[in-house]
Amino acid sequence: MKNLPAQRVLNEPFLKLRSKFMRVIFGFMLFYIFFTGAGFLYIFYGGFLPLIVQNPLTMMLLLYFLSFSLASILAIYVSRHILTPIEELSKASQRVAKGDFSVRIPDRHNTEELHNTFSNFNTMVRELSSIETLRNDFITNVSHEFKTPLSAIEGYVTLLQETSLTDAERLEYTEKILFNTSRLNDLTGNILLLSKLENQSYGTESAKYRLDEQIREAILLLEPKWAAKEIVFDLDGLKDTVIVSNEALLLQVWMNLISNAVKFVNQKGTIAISIAPQPDSVVVTVKDDGIGMSEETMRHIFEKFYQGDTSHRSEGNGLGLALCKEIIHKLNGKITAASSPGKGSTFTVTIPTGSTP
Repeated sequence: MKNLPAQRVLNEPFLKLRSKFMRVIFGFMLFYIFFTGAGFLYIFYGGFLPLIVQNPLTMMLLLYFLSFSLASILAIYVSRHILTPIEELSKASQRVAKGDFSVRIPDRHNTEELHNTFSNFNTMVRELSSIETLRNDFITNVSHEFKTPLSAIEGYVTLLQETSLTDAERLEYTEKILFNTSRLNDLTGNILLLSKLENQSYGTESAKYRLDEQIREAILLLEPKWAAKEIVFDLDGLKDTVIVSNEALLLQVWMNLISNAVKFVNQKGTIAISIAPQPDSVVVTVKDDGIGMSEETMRHIFEKFYQGDTSHRSEGNGLGLALCKEIIHKLNGKITAASSPGKGSTFTVTIPTGSTP
């Protein structure tokens, strides 16, 4: 649980609401018994008994007054320590329902149930506020990512309407349109897959298959990209490995990691991929000798739409690594990155040998 401004020290003792209320009731009962007993003794030994017998209404009025006083005190206690906090929670909930995520309930109570309720409420509002911020950022980023290729397509289509264009120019503009259409297709596919994963709506089917063969398949599917840069693949560490997992999701991971490495490796660079089987898991490492990343970039690489190197912005949409992290998380594994400027990057993926999302 996150630290809240109004949260008390965890080792401070708290009373259960039922226990606290019963203690108060029991205290009132003891006080009532003691007070009435002392009153009767005073009346008996003080010689007031004949007066009470002659005028019983006086005794009834005294008892009514005492009962009313005790009931009033008890009602004030319940109102202050139980009803008032519930009203505060109700008002705060109404503000949250209207979209105000800045509301916080100060915890001034030593009752365990109220303390936990207020602390959980404050934590919930914090998380809702973060989700709302992420949602707004997501909408802004998606709008921008869609607008860029759409604007490019619109521009090239406008140019194609010129009757004076040469065949070479028409071919160039057509290729630009196809390139931006492909970007839109990739962006839409990644967003849909990410949405399915985050909403637990992606299929959970698993199968037994060769992991090393799947990685080789991903390399072949990306051949047009790495062949153009004459990249060399070092696959000596790609050991024969059989796992039980979601084959389609993991193929997406290797495609994104290898494509990312190809993007940032220099001409005639090297990408090394290895598999290290463990007793209950398997560790896959994708290492390149590319441009590397700064510490600032490393802190944000798994965030949606983040692109540390803007010079390669047109080659991606900033969702690849975020998608990898979400997939690996669903498979109960983990993904880490290590890099430094000019020394390449290394991505390490650890997944259970029998993982199921």
